[in-house]
Amino acid sequence: MKTLQIFLSAGLIFLTFSCPSLLGAEKLKALIVDGQNNHSWATTTPVLKWILEESGRFAVDVSTTPPGAPKRMLPGQKAEFEKTSAALWAKWRPNFSDYDVIVANYAGDRWPDEVRVAFERYVRNGGGLVIFHAADNAFPDWPEFNEMIGVGGWGGRNEKSGPMIRWRDGKIVRDESPGPGGTHGPQHEYVVEIRDAEHPITKGLPKRWLHAIDELYSKLRGPAKNLTVLATAFADPAKRGTGEHEPMLMTIAYGKGRVFHDALGHAPASMVDVGFQVTLARGTEWAATGKVTLPAPKPEEMSADKVVKREPPPKP
Repeated sequence: MKTLQIFLSAGLIFLTFSCPSLLGAEKLKALIVDGQNNHSWATTTPVLKWILEESGRFAVDVSTTPPGAPKRMLPGQKAEFEKTSAALWAKWRPNFSDYDVIVANYAGDRWPDEVRVAFERYVRNGGGLVIFHAADNAFPDWPEFNEMIGVGGWGGRNEKSGPMIRWRDGKIVRDESPGPGGTHGPQHEYVVEIRDAEHPITKGLPKRWLHAIDELYSKLRGPAKNLTVLATAFADPAKRGTGEHEPMLMTIAYGKGRVFHDALGHAPASMVDVGFQVTLARGTEWAATGKVTLPAPKPEEMSADKVVKREPPPKP
């Protein structure tokens, strides 16, 4: 009986934001790009795929890049690796134009110029893009990518990369203070607070919810052009935070394209709360179409007092 109750509870939460599939809405095509990351892309990509597909709104493919170089190689292995890697990269040519939205779960080696040009063209001409957590660590030397993501961290980013974005006194402040871009304290649960309640992604959602244990990205820097802050989290100094309300969910306009930047989601354990899943699915739909049809969950499913979880089923 207890197992049945848990199953029914999870099913009810699922139904609250999967109604479009029940009404026969055409599924959007999403492509997750992974393959290299300073985070565990191999464990987070399946969760991303599950969240999007469980919403009923997406059909999801995955394109995995060639692997990065091993940290340790025996003498003579480097030349062989570079030869093999070059051949693999020469074949990696995802067809972005086949998809309504690209979900970036990648932070690694430079993409081939041909792929970079195709990616820029895709987003600029109206394609959707979702930046998931550590994907904002990627490509610090790629100006167009940094304009797409608004702000990013690490990789040598500093004041020359652009300002930090602060939420102070109810508005965005561009902080030009010098210093490196990108930091976080120890992982912990924290409250995410919506700052733009009228945006299609956040409209109808509870104003505050407790997010599962996660890194709280801070001091992200970048061009910050055409950027809207949807939600923030307070980086508590007691957790080695900045004392600022740091942007967690953002949108960026790049040409005709729409970008949803989600700084949440370090690992599968950070992706279990309904708030994370709902905003990811709604943000991905918005990036793909400019609209959101996925309904908001019930208020108790995004509580500021406790983490409301909906976990993927165990692997068979």
